[in-house]
Formats: sequence, structure tokens, C-alpha cells
Amino acid sequence: MSLTILFIVIALAIVFDFINGFHDAANSIATVVATKVLTPLQAIIWAAFFNFIAFFIAKYIIGEFGVADTISKIIKEDVLTNFGANPSIVIIAALLAAITWNLLTWKLGIPSSSSHTLIGGLAGGALASTGFDFASINTPIILTIVAFIFVAPIIGLLAGNVISIITVNLCRNVKPHKADKWFKRLQLVSSALLSIGHGLNDSQKVMGVITFALLANQDTILNTDMSQWFMNDSIHWEEFFITKSSTDIHDWVPIVCFSAIALGTLGGGMKILKTMGNKITKITPIEGFTAQTASAITLFFTEHIKMPVSTTHVITGSIIGVGMTKRISAVRWGVTISLLWAWILTIPVSAVIATLFYYILNYFI
Repeated sequence: MSLTILFIVIALAIVFDFINGFHDAANSIATVVATKVLTPLQAIIWAAFFNFIAFFIAKYIIGEFGVADTISKIIKEDVLTNFGANPSIVIIAALLAAITWNLLTWKLGIPSSSSHTLIGGLAGGALASTGFDFASINTPIILTIVAFIFVAPIIGLLAGNVISIITVNLCRNVKPHKADKWFKRLQLVSSALLSIGHGLNDSQKVMGVITFALLANQDTILNTDMSQWFMNDSIHWEEFFITKSSTDIHDWVPIVCFSAIALGTLGGGMKILKTMGNKITKITPIEGFTAQTASAITLFFTEHIKMPVSTTHVITGSIIGVGMTKRISAVRWGVTISLLWAWILTIPVSAVIATLFYYILNYFI
């Protein structure tokens, strides 16, 4: 039974990653579509390709999956076990909550954070399983992640503002038509970098969830003949699931996660695309390039410090920063304030939904 639940966890994690792909696809392609550099279909294919390329960068250039390690430490498995809670049920509740909130906000066209809905779900599920004992969650990590709800877009805003000012001054004597032509091409580069940053950060969150589930089920894996689950019984399948630590990640985990988010990106995200494209501020090719570049730099930085952040928050901050270089009133603050409320509510709402799911699951399982 426990092994069945483990496979349900892995399946739901992949589904969440897929939804994350089409939910957040607009973040990395909104400006390149808004400036008519690529059609929506071309941009989605472009983003999906570089989402997957991020796997090779993380594995062979960076050499680690730091964000996944951070996510895997949000819940304290030993505390859950002491309370008699099944960690896999906690994760299922978290994933169901995250999927529910993602689909709802996608339906409404609200660019909320897939990252934070997952974190809220994990916290809510863990607290529900332990009678709301805060020792079950890694509070310092969660508080730092919450702080980055504000820090990440501010970094994006400042980077967008500075890069925009520098770029505009460098091109001051260039004819507008010629500058637009240059920056439409450069937007392909900045969009690719942003998609890589999105892949590096978002795919690793689901890797962290799967790794935590594997660690929590090591005894079950070791004591089960896993050949019954697979067609070929000549392979020692348990070797693919035995994990020694949160940094000991089998290659199939990142490959599946990066593939799922890339395939999800191919699913589109036109509702959110409209909000992120021109509703915050009117975007030109030069501004699209600077916003994407600022966002990519921010995501690379946060990946370096192993901090899971929201691509949505980062690109929004960058677009606002770019808009402010023209004038403060160029930013549609009404839209921005609505987005901010969605960001603030995501973690607590996801935690409440996960709590409800946990109670339902615990009743039937």
C-alpha cells in the first residue's frame, strides 16, 4: 500500500510540474509575444526547448540541484513520523492543493506563483498531520521564501530599471526603427535565458518533492520486491528509488521533471499571457529585452543561492522597473496591486486547501 502511495505522489508531482509549465509559460514569453517578435505558438515552442536545456546546465555546468535540496527540507519527516503521520499522504494533500489553486488562477487569468502554492501546500499538509505543531516544518526556510515574495520582484524591478537606463543611453543616438530591429533579435536571446532560468528554478521544486517522498519511503522500497511493478524482472528496480540524502538525486528524477515542465509549456497559457504582456505596462522591443534580461539575471542569482522564487514575481517586478524608466504613471498600478494580493494570499490559501485535502485523505486511507 505504501509503495502504491509513493507512485501516486510521483505521478501527482509530474502532473503539477506539467501544469506549472503551462501556468507559468506566459512569464517567459509574454514580452516576446507582446512585441510581436514571435507568434504565441513559436514563443511557446521556444520557451519549452530552453526549459529542458536548463537540465543540462544544472547537471553539467552548475553541478547541483540546489533549489531541489531546499524544497526537500521544508517538511521535517522525523517529526511527522513521531506523530504517526504518513509523509506521503502529506505530500499528496500538498500537491492536490497546489494543482487546485494553479488551475483556478489559470482559469481566472491570474499570474500567481506555482512555487508558492506548492510551498503553502507542503506547510499546510504537514501542520494538519501533526495537530498544527510548527516543529513539523522548517520555519526559517519558509520565512525566507516568504520574504523573497517581496525581495525577488524588488531585485527584478531594480535590475530592470538599471539595465533599461543603461540600454537606452547606449542607444540614444540610434534611430528608433533600427533599435527596434536590433532588440527584436536580442529578445530571442533574452527570452531563451529567461526560459532557462524558469526551468532551473521551477523544475527543481518538484524534484525536491519527489526526493523527499523517496527518502521518506526508503524502508518500504528496500523491503519490497519492486519487480512486480515492472515488466522486466531482471533489473534491480529498487536501485532507481534508493536515495541516501536530499542531494543524492537519481538522473531519472530531473529528466522527468524538466521534461514535464517543458511539455507543460507547450500547452500554452494565453490567459496569463495577456495580463503579463501589456496590462502592466506597454512594452516595446527594447523594453522587452531589458525586462527579460533583468528577470533572467535575477533567476540565475536566486538559483545560485538555492532559493526557490516565483518566475511570475520576478518578471512582474522587471516589467514594472522597465515601465518606471519612462514615468511612474506608465505602470498600471491597479493591475499590479491586484497581482500583489494574489501573491500574498497564495501561500495561506494553499495551506488551507492542503489542510482540507489532508483531512479527507486521512479519513479514507
